[in-house]
Amino acid sequence: MPKALCLISLVASILVVVLFLADMVLGLLGMQDLAPLSSAKPWMDVVFIVAGGVLIFMSWTTYREQR
Repeated sequence: MPKALCLISLVASILVVVLFLADMVLGLLGMQDLAPLSSAKPWMDVVFIVAGGVLIFMSWTTYREQR
């Protein structure tokens, strides 16, 4: 069960990073109407990308320790 929880948190954090990275990239390219979270500020995108990256790292290292 702990392995499954590590993998679930890994997938969820990857989705968060992809979502906010797409929002930031599309916002910077001037395509605000295509951005998934067009109301989010750029600093908010950066904070969530960094937090998601930290969670990816923590989930991956914990998963590797479970083997």
